[in-house]
Amino acid sequence: MIRYALRCDQGHDFDGWFRSSEAFETTRAAGHVSCMHCGSAKVEKSLMAPAVPAAKKGDTAMTPAEAALHALRQQVEANSDYVGLKFVDEARAMHEGRSPARAIHGEAKIEEARKLIEEGVPVAPLPFIPRQKTN
Repeated sequence: MIRYALRCDQGHDFDGWFRSSEAFETTRAAGHVSCMHCGSAKVEKSLMAPAVPAAKKGDTAMTPAEAALHALRQQVEANSDYVGLKFVDEARAMHEGRSPARAIHGEAKIEEARKLIEEGVPVAPLPFIPRQKTN
């Protein structure tokens, strides 16, 4: 199916789905394509942005920004311990001396991270999307 951006002679924009370009032309010539706003049968295809397919799984092409974030993530993961959802408790325990100081990374809700900062616990957000674990 092909989605076309359409415009009638009255300037109304709307979309239409057709099996092919030929199907659109045949349907329009038969008078079966009309504006959904005013009913005009004088309809033309209008300019539209091309559909850009999403990157395929396994596609390694990255933008420079994506490559930089990927490298940063690798550096963080290689040089710190992942504590997951226990990040807030572990960061606070290290700050208070109840746990040995070390580099950690994990996950925290915004409100919890804000409380750590207010308490003087040295934390910083990382620009990563958490890895989704699936069964």
